This record gives sequence, C-alpha cells and structure tokens, in this order.
Amino acid sequence: MTILERIRGPRDLEALSEAQLGELAKDIREFLIRAVARTGGHLGPNLGVVELTIALHRAFDSPADRILWDTGHQSYVHKLLTGRQDFSELRGREGLSGYPSREESAHDVIENSHASTVLGWADGLAKADEVRGRGDHVVAVIGDGALTGGMAWEALNNIAAARDRPLIVVVNDNERSYARTIGGLADHLATLRTTDGYERFLAWGKEVLQQTPVIGQPLYESLHGAKKGFKDAFAPQGMFEDLGLKYVGPVDGHDIAAVESALHRAKRFHGPVLVHCITEKGRGYPPALLDEYDRFHTVGAMDPLTCAPLVPAEALSWTSVFGDEIAAIGARRPDVVALTAAMLHPVGLTKFAQAFPDRVWDVGIAEQHAAVCAAGLATGGLHPVVAVYATFLNRAFDQVLMDVALHQCGVTFVLDRAGVTGPDGPSHNGVWDMSVLQVVPGLRIAAPRDPDELRAQLREAVDVDDAPTVIRFPKASVGERIGAVGRIGGMDVLHRADDPDVLLVAVGVLAPVCLGAAGLLAGRGIRCTVVDPRWVKPVDAHLAPLAERHRLVAVVEDNSRAGGVGWAVGRALREAGVDVPLRTFGIPERFLAHGKRAEVLADIGLTPVEIAGRISAALATRGTAGRTERGTE
Repeated sequence: MTILERIRGPRDLEALSEAQLGELAKDIREFLIRAVARTGGHLGPNLGVVELTIALHRAFDSPADRILWDTGHQSYVHKLLTGRQDFSELRGREGLSGYPSREESAHDVIENSHASTVLGWADGLAKADEVRGRGDHVVAVIGDGALTGGMAWEALNNIAAARDRPLIVVVNDNERSYARTIGGLADHLATLRTTDGYERFLAWGKEVLQQTPVIGQPLYESLHGAKKGFKDAFAPQGMFEDLGLKYVGPVDGHDIAAVESALHRAKRFHGPVLVHCITEKGRGYPPALLDEYDRFHTVGAMDPLTCAPLVPAEALSWTSVFGDEIAAIGARRPDVVALTAAMLHPVGLTKFAQAFPDRVWDVGIAEQHAAVCAAGLATGGLHPVVAVYATFLNRAFDQVLMDVALHQCGVTFVLDRAGVTGPDGPSHNGVWDMSVLQVVPGLRIAAPRDPDELRAQLREAVDVDDAPTVIRFPKASVGERIGAVGRIGGMDVLHRADDPDVLLVAVGVLAPVCLGAAGLLAGRGIRCTVVDPRWVKPVDAHLAPLAERHRLVAVVEDNSRAGGVGWAVGRALREAGVDVPLRTFGIPERFLAHGKRAEVLADIGLTPVEIAGRISAALATRGTAGRTERGTE
C-alpha cells in the first residue's frame, strides 16, 4: 500500500516524517499522471501544487480552517488529501467534479471556477468570522495569472484596510494561467522571484549583528524596520506592503518544510499576510515541462508514456474554423485587430497573432478591460475582435452595454464554448449569453449552424462599424455543412413542406436536431418548416408573417429558456399581433452538472426524439393534428 492510499483525511498527514512526505508527493504525481491520462482533465496545474497543498493541509485544520481555491482547477491534490481518491470517472456524469464541489466534501467551501474571485470570498468570510467571534483561519490560494484580474485587486484593497483582521493569501506563482502571465504584475513578480538579497541581508544581520556587543541588537532592529526605499534596494516587495499586507517570501513551493514554516509564520501574524510561493506548472512530468504553450494545462485521455491520444482526434473544431477565418480577414483588413483575456491559444487566435503580432493583445484575466479597450480601439478607427469563452463575457456586461453599445462602437465579440460544454460543469457552460445580451440596444447576435456560416457571419460582423456584434459557437466539432433550400428575409430555410403545421426555428448548432425532429414528425404526418434565423438578435421581421402560416412555432436553442431567443421570438409575435402557440426548447433555469455534452443535452431534452414527442403532444392537445392520418407515440 502506498502512503497516498493510507491518507483518508488531512489529519493523516500530521504523523508523516519528512521522508514520508516526499514519498507522498511522489505517489500523488504518479497517481495524477495515470488517472488524468485515463479520463482527461487539468494535469499541469495540479502537478505544480502537490507540495503546496500538502503543506496547507499540515499547517491548517480543514474544514474548520477554510482553504479557498481560486478557479479550482488545481484542486485535485486537495481532493486526494481529503478522502476522494476514486478518479475513475473524473469530470464524468457519475464521477468527481474537476473543480471544488460542496456536494462532494465539507472541505470544499466554494465552487468558483471563474478566476480572480477567491480574495473577495476570503474577505467576506474573514469579516463574518470577526462579527461572529470565530477564531478559525481563512486561507485563499490564488495564482499569479488570476492576480491580473481587477476583482483580485479590489479585494486586496479591502483586505488590507483592516490590518488586525487575520487572513492569509497564498500566491501560487508559476508564471502562467493558461499560458505565460503578462503585464506589469508579471514583471513585478518576476523581480521578486529573482531577488533574494534582502532576505539574505537580514539573515546575515541576525547572525552577525546580534552577536555585536551593545549596538548589535538595536542596529539589527533598525535595519529590519527600515523604510520602503531601503528595503526595495534589496527586494522590491513594496507593492504588497504599501497596501498593508505583510509579505512573506518568495518561498520554494516544492519544499514542504519551507512552505509549512512560512504558513506558520503567517498564522502568528494578527493581520493580512501574503505568502508568495514559487511553483512549476507540470512539475515531475517531462512531457508537460517540454510543452511551452500551456504545460499540459488540460489534456484529453492519452497514453501517459507517449502522450498519444486514446480517442480519435476530434474533427474540425469551431475554434479552428474561427482561427483560420480571422487570420484570413486580418490579411485583407489592416484595421482588424484582436483581443483576448488570457486565452490567446484556446480561443483560436494563434494564427492571427503569428501573422500580425502588433495587432493582437492578451490583456490577462480582465474581460472588463478587454471590452472597454475594444471600445477605445473602435473609436480610434479600428475594428476590434474580442475572443473569449461565452461564460466569461458575463463579467463584462456593463462594459458591453455602457461603453461599447452606448457609444455605438463597431466591436465584434466572438464567444467560444457557447451552449453546453459538458465536463467542466456548471460554471463553464455558456448558456446565458443570448439572454443577457438581449437587452443591449443595437447589438446583433449570430449563431452559425456550420463552418461555412461561421466564416460568412464573421465577415458580416466585422463589416458592421456602428454597433457591436456577437458570434457564438460551442466546444464541439463542426459537423457537416447544412445547405439551405431557400431564404426568407435574412433567414435560411433548411426544410419546407406543403401546407405546414409547425415552424421550427433552429438556433445555430441545433439545426441538425431540428431537422431530425422534423423527420420524426413527418413520420407522424406532421409537416414542418425549419428555418435558421442566422442572426437571432434582432428577430427577423419576416418571422412573424411566416409564423402566421403555421399552427405552432417551436424555438430550439442551446441557451437558457429564460430571456433567450424563444422569449425574443414570442415578444416579436405578440408585437406583430400574431396569435400562434409557441413552444421553447432550451436550457432549464438551473445549473447543469458535469458530464459529456451529448449526455447533458439528452438529460434536458434537446434531442430529436424528445422535441418531436413534445411538439406532437402539444398539437394533439390543441386538436390540430387531424387533417390527415397521423401517427402517435
């Protein structure tokens, strides 16, 4: 039995010797490489926090002491040390979440798998402890990449304001989020990593000056309490201490004893403390260390020895189609520029960046800044394309509304991972964008159904210079081209029938699902028209007259039913005085559990069989299914 197999909870760590702790770290890395290679998941971040996590659980008494993980994709080691060692279905429908989960364990306090929020949580919990008279510790673990987010600094400003309120911030500094951390903060942390003169000087002072009769001790204390300018000559840590945060570090994040010692020092200080730990993403796994792009941030199922994928390579992805097309547009349009928020490669901007390095900016984990900066770029005569995950645009709603739309700026937002993403769970499903953005005046939203439409609608979007546009697509392969059999207004007709009963409005990638449902309904004698609106906001003016020629309208979307495209279609029908029954198929108003995308879609009824059955039942209930002989379930 390995040492890891004997760990059932954090208290089992207390009796381990230094040698046994080293063996445990080795066991954990071997376990992670085997387990994550089998299922896929966040490998590199977890390999980098093994010793740090062990030290945290030895220094603090979780769950009484609350250990909070920013983003949470680096919590696999935390799970292993808190009794969760069955990784056989990691991120699968019946398995462990890839992030902290309160349903799984009392040791998981928050489930914030969006970056830069943990310090706000910690500030709130520490204030609650103060009000309630609790003496437990609050520890927030945040990466250097997440410190590029403005929310982190808003929280630090508040944390530092109460200098007698104990709260420990652990900076896991591996120089990366997905890729390398960029910006002024990254430069500052790099300086701290490479400057240890101040600590060496103090160590010398303690050893030598204190042995000097009469003047030694007073001189050492004076030097130890020297002003910022003197200290910065040795270690420029003043940025944190100027805020009112005691700074401890830099500490080797792979030295358990050193990290534990630093944490115990932080515990003894009755006020906010920042412990700066230097770690290496992908530690202990040579293939990850050789990957200069993201150090195996996320991997699919693979052979752990060769790193060869265990499943066939995914067909052409939506991201790659976008990446090729935006690079082609950039070659024709020197005014087109690109921005992203710490995700240059995941959102498909690699080719654009290689071809036009002076026309692309990674602003860090700062979606709000990306939107406002884009407004400035547009006002300056350029057409910015802001590429982010759909779920992360939620953070920049105010900026989209008040900076981009109010000023009628020609900015194109490209939303990757729209709709159900699956394994990454509730926080990463991009199922709110078409609801949230419905209220933005002048904004247009496109939902392409196939790669040709993505290319065409992206070109249409960057041609709009007096209003914001949005293009959204999922985390999936693009599938086959779906040709149109006609066009009505700006809508593509994908299927038509004589004397139709049902108008199926197919939003984006759910066009194949709608065509499948139409085929099933035809077998029951129910005739359908299937249209792809292409631009789902605003609702095409030709939709209401078309709906009037049908007995039922059904809108199928991979977005929340609350306030989504179905809601907008219903409003357009009412305003046009068209009294046709409407059914909306979409995401229910709840957070969806992790699982494969197809499984999640099936669970919520977004399948041809479910849609056809519910439409058939709706028609039968209204007595409209009897013009000809029709089948029933």
